[in-house]
Amino acid sequence: MAALGRGNCELTVGQIATLTRSKLLDGAPVDRRISNVAALDIAGPTDIAFLEDERHRPELTVTHAGACFMAPHFAASAPPGLAVLLNEAPYLAFITLTQTLFPGDMRPSSLFESAGRAAGAHVHASARIEVGVSIDPLVVIGPRAEVGAGTVLAAGAALGPDVCVGRQCVIGAGVTIMHALIGDRVIIHPGARIGHDGFAHLSDRREHGRIPQIRRVIIQDDVEIGANATVDRGSFRDTVIGEGTKIDNLVQIAHNVSIGRYCVVAAQAGIGGNTTVGDFVMIGSQAGIDGNIAIGEGAMLAWRSRVRSDIPSGACFGNASAESHGANDEC
Repeated sequence: MAALGRGNCELTVGQIATLTRSKLLDGAPVDRRISNVAALDIAGPTDIAFLEDERHRPELTVTHAGACFMAPHFAASAPPGLAVLLNEAPYLAFITLTQTLFPGDMRPSSLFESAGRAAGAHVHASARIEVGVSIDPLVVIGPRAEVGAGTVLAAGAALGPDVCVGRQCVIGAGVTIMHALIGDRVIIHPGARIGHDGFAHLSDRREHGRIPQIRRVIIQDDVEIGANATVDRGSFRDTVIGEGTKIDNLVQIAHNVSIGRYCVVAAQAGIGGNTTVGDFVMIGSQAGIDGNIAIGEGAMLAWRSRVRSDIPSGACFGNASAESHGANDEC
């Protein structure tokens, strides 16, 4: 069966060993050609798999893979004819090879598989579009918006007035972006909502008065935002997502939040308004962070953590109660 990805090359086992700095067992078929990757139990003769978990050792004895990355202690279990590539980090080697075989899958692409501006896109006359931008059908680009060279706008994406998107970005299908500045090489997956009003009301017993949201969202270079995530615009200061940060699907980031560089925020986490997150912070899935919180650099929050007070730099908190006065080893 053909690869489901967009592979455009194949490599010999010898080339793969060099690329991944793996050691071949004596007698390995160095000229065997590999064009796809797969799990051990479904791999075929032109596929390469990996093994690093003892639970999957039984699959090794019955696999039909052409080659397999594995730690040295698994080598004795390898069946005859399998090209064994020894590596202390088999999964990392597997991912390195996958990136080489399938460069087109490193980021989303046009749903229409075309370059340039497709029929059915609506681009305002005052918008500035650099060369090499791909615009799918049903894309809407508003007045004075700017889009940098090499960026892809998938079907149904919408950029509001004055939105700026940098170069080599991918804006997924159905994404809406308002009141935002987007850096270079940013990936925003389908359905995400960037720069819309947050949940800000001043309530009394008679009514819920709306607090105007008048600031922007600033997303720095190399950020990735998952499908159906939401990043609210700021009210009295910009909402900021720092360079290299990765945000999973279905994450909610409220107004005035500042997230530092190279953070990771897992699915369904929610960050309340006016919270500051330092660099290199890791936030587990379904974590809930109250507003007006400061989370220090390098902190780690386990899944379902509930954060009600400041977290110091480097702290590690489990999911029972993520308070600044206690921690546990579940993180």
